[in-house]
Amino acid sequence: MDGATGSTTGCAIIGGGPAGMVLGLLLARAGVRVTVLEKHGDFLRDFRGDTVHPSTMRLLDELGLGERFAALPHSKVRQAAFPLSDGRRLVLSDFSKLRMAHPYIAMVPQWDLLDLLADAAREEPTFSLRMNTEATGLVHEDGRVAGVRYQGPDGPGELRAELTVACDGRWSLARREAGLTVREYPVPIDAWWFRIPTTGETLPALTPRTAPGRTLIPIPREGYLQIAYLGLKGTDADLRTRGIEAFRRDISTLLPGAEVDALTSMDDVKHLDVRVNRLHRWHIPGLLCIGDAAHAMSPVGGVGINLAVQDAVAAATRLARPLRRHRLTDRDLASVQRRRLAPTIAVQALQRLLHRRLITPILTGQAAAPPAGLLAVVARFPALSVVPAYLVGVGLLPEHAPTWARRPSRPRPPAKHPADR
Repeated sequence: MDGATGSTTGCAIIGGGPAGMVLGLLLARAGVRVTVLEKHGDFLRDFRGDTVHPSTMRLLDELGLGERFAALPHSKVRQAAFPLSDGRRLVLSDFSKLRMAHPYIAMVPQWDLLDLLADAAREEPTFSLRMNTEATGLVHEDGRVAGVRYQGPDGPGELRAELTVACDGRWSLARREAGLTVREYPVPIDAWWFRIPTTGETLPALTPRTAPGRTLIPIPREGYLQIAYLGLKGTDADLRTRGIEAFRRDISTLLPGAEVDALTSMDDVKHLDVRVNRLHRWHIPGLLCIGDAAHAMSPVGGVGINLAVQDAVAAATRLARPLRRHRLTDRDLASVQRRRLAPTIAVQALQRLLHRRLITPILTGQAAAPPAGLLAVVARFPALSVVPAYLVGVGLLPEHAPTWARRPSRPRPPAKHPADR
């Protein structure tokens, strides 16, 4: 049974982000009873990561959701480039060279993607999504995690489960309650997110703007730019003390002509405390952590969502059969970590290298551009731009939808009633 205080399910998923919703959909298609607990009443949160990578779009195609996704409003980023002093752009990463059905990064409001996944999952009879339901603790029994305690619309409750999966982000309650050990890596940067309107046509490329002491990355969206402003860690208080006028001047210097008056106060600028960390062990009996709950990523490269989705596919592929047979073991959980550990380590190592060699010299005023040697190599061998495009857009060990989860592509069905949405 599911839906009442003191209920049971096959797999309880904490967190309705990309990892949680993909995992819930896949397991439900395998016939596993799944309950996703999402603490908010909807998916409408500002400045979530809005990137959908080529490998994720391929996954949506395999799941029969490609047409529904294509109908969502989105913009396409085909390149990442760096502006040169002579006005030209040097392409550092060219997604259009990828030999894939979707050779670009789609910029889609994450709430639209999550709504799509939720709608598809609700078509499966074994799936349940419980909104306004916040996990407050784990249920322990006989040396293993046996479910989740939660606070829902009707008060506190307890959900028993054969498996609990923590998809509740970098500040995961579940991993903290489980006593899992996190290795933190030093990170010299933080990020601030905001948006400004634009009436002109934007280039389908990410083009960083740099000056000694600051960097911003304007991300083209429909009708506005979403801006990632990078600065040294620990400077949020100073930035806010300087005030909105000084911040507007900084932005105008890097992005002349930007409609910075749209920023009315520093409340419009959202601070992200950048972390790079990784659990030594992603699981204990009855509990598995994936996505940011297992490995927080830097926003550099925008790969965190892609890795979280890949984790979810790997977990569903390896755990669906033992969950159906009610024979889940710790060895099954360990197999998920073994599969996903190498790409996680590789991406985090690359991000830390970019922090040290590329971003920090700019933010500390030692440089105003990427190293001249790097720019010279890319200019001399433009074909190399496909390598970072593959690492960002596809990644190491990309996952495919298991055969039993695949469906023919079809458009989104109409809602029968507003309450069904």
